[in-house]
Amino acid sequence: MADVELDVLRFTWTEELTMLARIGIAAAGGALMGWERRRSGKDTGMRTLMLVSMGAALFTLVSIFGFEGHDQSRVASQIVSGVGFLGAGAILRRGEVVRGLTTAAAIWLAAAVGAAAGVGLYLVAGATSVFAVLIMGMWPEVSPADDVDDQAGDAESGLPREGGQEPDPQ
Repeated sequence: MADVELDVLRFTWTEELTMLARIGIAAAGGALMGWERRRSGKDTGMRTLMLVSMGAALFTLVSIFGFEGHDQSRVASQIVSGVGFLGAGAILRRGEVVRGLTTAAAIWLAAAVGAAAGVGLYLVAGATSVFAVLIMGMWPEVSPADDVDDQAGDAESGLPREGGQEPDPQ
């Protein structure tokens, strides 16, 4: 067995407080997106997206600081697929109607915001959260037909549109 050096106090208090600030920023981004989802009457709200975002930030921090000298990208890369699985649970298909695609995308984006905060990209994490809220909250009022959550299908997915019409192959 190889000798492993265990540092009981590996990080200074300042370093750990900086890491906690990153998790806090991730929580704020998740809260902002969750607030919009809840305001829109969706099941996934603030607590869910805050937890997803904070979890992604923590996994990212563990990836960066916990595996120095090893492939640090492995943990962060698994956030994408793991959260994709979580988001898939938000998508429902009842007959020809598909619901939850925007919520699933919000869950996935909350994880990305958390990962961004985890590596210290504070402005990027914050601005992405604001952009997400603008897109989710204001876009349907501009053009409700573009919000996939409210449509029966689209040409990209090949699912039928409202009224049972087949998508245009072009």
